Amino acid sequence: MAKDAGALVYIDAVQYAPHGPIDVQNIGCDFLVCSAYKFFGPHVGILYGKLELLKDLRAYKVRPAPNNPPGKWMTGTQNHEGIAGVLGALEHFEWLAGQFADTQKQSLTEDGFTGRQLNLKAAMAAVRAYEFELSRALIEVVQAVSGTHIHGITGMKRLDERVPTVSFTLEGKHPRQIAEALGKEGFYVWDGNYYALAVTERLGIESSGGMVRVGAAHYNTLDEVARFGEALKKIANI
Repeated sequence: MAKDAGALVYIDAVQYAPHGPIDVQNIGCDFLVCSAYKFFGPHVGILYGKLELLKDLRAYKVRPAPNNPPGKWMTGTQNHEGIAGVLGALEHFEWLAGQFADTQKQSLTEDGFTGRQLNLKAAMAAVRAYEFELSRALIEVVQAVSGTHIHGITGMKRLDERVPTVSFTLEGKHPRQIAEALGKEGFYVWDGNYYALAVTERLGIESSGGMVRVGAAHYNTLDEVARFGEALKKIANI
């Protein structure tokens, strides 16, 4: 392999993928993975890897399959239905670029981007900018409810380090109780550990039900966030 295995950089981008642009060349990572279901497509896994590493790594495959990428990593009949679904998700972002990303497109055009790459990067840059305001609003409405504690970054000067997904606990209320009550108010949230068992154990909240997680995306509005805050206040006072 081109690098010592202990020095390779492998990024799990599944949580970030729908919230902003990802440039593997700029990051300089060796591998990056995500799933299209996180950016509004079907359950299709996505792997980026540096070509020399994908060539050198051993693939557990049938012998007649190709020995070079991408074929060595994508053997047999492809998931054509899933691939078509991924295209639909990408076309959604291209539509966003045409509707909401004129400023970003102008800047990226000056940087030399063209075609679909330009549209996708512009769309994700516009999403990222809009979601800063959603993050700010979500943090503020949760913190406005007495007894809440957000587990994560809350500093308004550090919004570039997070996405508009907020996990919190509310003193005296079980996370499942809160989630069910919010569901009745028309807000879909999740409770528990979200498969991050080590995190909730480290925080000392696994035995008490974990956290409530609420996540916004580019199709949500500040008015919806405000209504979520009012619903949470009502639940806290019950």
